[in-house]
Amino acid sequence: MKRQRLYIVIFLALIIIVAGCTMVFQKNGMPSEEPAGADTGNTPGDDVAEDGNDNNGDNPADSEKDIDLADIKPNEAGKIMILMYHVIGEKEGEWSRTWENFKKDLGVLYEKGYRLISLNDYLDNNIKVEAGYTPVVITFDDATQGQFNILEEDGKLTVDPTSAVGILEEFYDKHPDFGLEATFYIYYPVPFRKKELIEYKLNYIVEKGMDIGNHTYGHANLGTLDAEGIQQQLGRMVLETQKIIPGYNISSLALPYGANAKEQFRSYVYSGSYQGVSYENKGVLLVGSNPALSPIDRKFDPHKIPRIRATEDPNINTDMYDWMDYFDKNPQERYVSDGDETVISVPKSMEDRIDAERLGDKRLRVYELDQ
Repeated sequence: MKRQRLYIVIFLALIIIVAGCTMVFQKNGMPSEEPAGADTGNTPGDDVAEDGNDNNGDNPADSEKDIDLADIKPNEAGKIMILMYHVIGEKEGEWSRTWENFKKDLGVLYEKGYRLISLNDYLDNNIKVEAGYTPVVITFDDATQGQFNILEEDGKLTVDPTSAVGILEEFYDKHPDFGLEATFYIYYPVPFRKKELIEYKLNYIVEKGMDIGNHTYGHANLGTLDAEGIQQQLGRMVLETQKIIPGYNISSLALPYGANAKEQFRSYVYSGSYQGVSYENKGVLLVGSNPALSPIDRKFDPHKIPRIRATEDPNINTDMYDWMDYFDKNPQERYVSDGDETVISVPKSMEDRIDAERLGDKRLRVYELDQ
């Protein structure tokens, strides 16, 4: 009986020794056979890229999304529409848009392949749009009541569905891939025209992921002001906003009347301070009448960004519908995303337009299609 137990102990010891040797062999690079169908964390082609390069996390192409260049034809050096709205209400006019027409605008943009991005992301070249689609920026000047109105029913506050914010939210609910981005360029003392709701509305905008921009404190013509006056108008607007939303960063300005400061005072439009509060406008919007350049274009000037009037006035031949028609006929001039935020894709014909310094940590992909 004792001898039998001894044999069993010796047999188990031999099994342990053999198993240990097998583990050593595998550690030293000896081949091991995986069970059929085992999930090793790899799939065929993971170790070798299509170009034959070994991808172990060091190759920039690792994170590059696979797209059909011939089908998508990405052009991230193309032009982008920055739309300018003022009044949203019951009447159509030179500076006003009915809510029904605003709804129509969103629908047409969506059907034509435009997707909303924030102005801040545009300025930062942080454009995230699905491959084959075109970014568009919506801005609202003056903080009129029709842009953001609140209804009170039985003591409960609700967003007016005919106001711009209500329309944007409703459209987003139906088409979440369109996005919910807009920048409201407000001035004081009563943005959106209801004093008792200022705090509620500004916080609501920010909580929804939309932005607040500078339109001076009192809708001032900066061309008539000196350095002190400019800083008072721009800095006070930031100060008042931060009283409501502490620490909120306002980083862009829409020039009232489209008027910039005199040349000797212009640096104060871009940065300055007022009563201990500093401000910096990394983007300055004009009135303009044409699309903006891509933020990686060597001619891009963040302090002179043109906008397009959001209307379809037959007396204006440079409104948003004129430009959408233009891009339909000239698609090579339109910004088209490659869907990869780490890569900037441009056709060979646009390569000389690129400002390499503005690429940041993004990789440039230049392609040329067979004719």
